[in-house]
Amino acid sequence: MMSEKFDGIIFDMDGTLWDAVDSYCTIWNVTLMEFGIKAEVTRDRLLSCMGLTIDAIFDRIFGGQAVDRNSFLRLIAKNEDAMMPGLGGVLYDGVKDGIARLSERYRLFMVSNCGSDGLKNFLIYTGLTSYVEGTLTNGETGLDKAANLRLLVERYSLSSPVYVGDIQRDCDAAHVAGMPFVWASYGFGTCRDYDYKVKNFVELVKMFDDIHER
Repeated sequence: MMSEKFDGIIFDMDGTLWDAVDSYCTIWNVTLMEFGIKAEVTRDRLLSCMGLTIDAIFDRIFGGQAVDRNSFLRLIAKNEDAMMPGLGGVLYDGVKDGIARLSERYRLFMVSNCGSDGLKNFLIYTGLTSYVEGTLTNGETGLDKAANLRLLVERYSLSSPVYVGDIQRDCDAAHVAGMPFVWASYGFGTCRDYDYKVKNFVELVKMFDDIHER
């Protein structure tokens, strides 16, 4: 059980707060079709890419194929900006009420490797904008997740933050940034050296409630 007191909770998005993989598949497949590539991206294929930057996902999907990276990435960014506000994703049980409750006791933030508008679209679609004080994405800064975590901590003068995510790469980034990691084990991946673990979002809220009451 946690013994720390935290002044900020930073959340990952995909696999931590919602599942939008089916929507991402739709966007990828529309983009492939528009780009003239006869291929299909499946849910399982994209699941294996969750947590990566869009450049890294491009490399995973296309390997050594001769595809114009810059043109394709511009098109998929355009399609995501246009389509995600309508497609959205499925919030995990307890997230909507839980975020509202946590915001009464903690400063809340988000850091993700998504595109520049990914977190904005998420917050608008889910109605959670008013609860989250600040966000940073790889698409905005070009930085990796650890660097964005450090930048967010500096920008908002946090002294004791904690990061919540669902995969080992999230854990690694948190530790490089000098903060503990809560593994959302209900998400997309595994984690071997997490600091704390929760089985669902309701359990996560209770854990932070308990800390606040100490």
